Amino acid sequence: MDFAYSPKVQALQSRLTEFMQAHIYPNEARYEAEVAANRAAGNAWLPTRVVEELKQTARAAGLWNLFLPDAEHGAGLSNLEYAPLCEIMGRVIWAPEVFNCSAPDTGNMEVLVRYGSAQQQRDWLEPLLDGRIRSCFGMTEPDVASSDATNITSSIVRDGDEYVINGRKWWSSGGSDPRCKVFIFMGKTDAGNPDRHRQQSMILIPRDTPGVTVRRNLPVFGFDDAPHGHAEIDFEQVRVPVTNLLLGEGRGFEIAQGRLGPGRIHHCMRLIGLAERALEMMCRRNLHRVVFGKALAEQGVSLERIAEARILIDQARLLVLNAAYMMDTVGNKVAAKEIAMIKVAAPAMACKVIDWAIQMFGGAGMADPFLASAYAAARALRLADGPDEVHRNHIGKLELARYRTR
Repeated sequence: MDFAYSPKVQALQSRLTEFMQAHIYPNEARYEAEVAANRAAGNAWLPTRVVEELKQTARAAGLWNLFLPDAEHGAGLSNLEYAPLCEIMGRVIWAPEVFNCSAPDTGNMEVLVRYGSAQQQRDWLEPLLDGRIRSCFGMTEPDVASSDATNITSSIVRDGDEYVINGRKWWSSGGSDPRCKVFIFMGKTDAGNPDRHRQQSMILIPRDTPGVTVRRNLPVFGFDDAPHGHAEIDFEQVRVPVTNLLLGEGRGFEIAQGRLGPGRIHHCMRLIGLAERALEMMCRRNLHRVVFGKALAEQGVSLERIAEARILIDQARLLVLNAAYMMDTVGNKVAAKEIAMIKVAAPAMACKVIDWAIQMFGGAGMADPFLASAYAAARALRLADGPDEVHRNHIGKLELARYRTR
């Protein structure tokens, strides 16, 4: 395997890095100020002006929809080619949205590209690709252990030319955003099917459909996590046309697996960017901060943590690149173990490196908006898209299977 970046990718890396330096980093304070102003005015989930303005700049620069391997709709990059670009965007938590490369829209667009009908693509994929609307993914439920997706209890029942949907979802990414216009909802169409992986289906629900109610915006470590955030949503006697079903009845688990593979690796790519930036902050702090009469860089524990952070980041990056290579060459299903491995390794690495950065900054580390939000994001990803324990179990079973077949 060859992880050398092609001239095309190197050019995109250069353009993306220049864009971040010219437009993203200088606007971090403005972004925080706009979110704070919206929060003070009573609605922290309003879109920020700075992100909406920068979207136009990014699109004009040709840095738009880079995540989609489908050349008809996106940049036509493989997972391996997209990885270093996603890492650059991931250095600022809100930056991916500027390039129309943020969750949950990326995963939802991939679902519509792979599984959507022509009409579904016209209605929802096209405005998502244009950045005119946003979307939400509704899978996790508060009343069951949703780490096992076969546990979901929400129902999708056919009634003539319509499906009737009932259920409650939470941790629904993007559900609080006023630009959110459509949900991809997972529920059971055939709860009695003996094959537990054929009971579920996925369906498109327009946000303004009667019976859809956002109950609350979920806090993350006590904070509102706006303006992205996650919602708890009720679906009560929601009716949509049968044409809103994705792919067919009983295909929901199949769609979920197809969606979560790229989604998981994108999260890991972005986490490497967050960790790299935290390490950079650590190094600068070490060179200029004096404690007990000498620079932090002269303290043994500081050097040890910087070295260990460098090792952990590079290890995680190589694991991510290997998973991306496998996805490109043998497909997501065969690369299941590699995807699960990075989903465990990358968040754990990022949590550790960012925690060391916070410790290095002392009290200032707890007050720093980047470090605080970066740590929260990294810690949340030990649960999102499957908790560590589920992925470790999966890896262990796959490893044991090699010996059973022998």
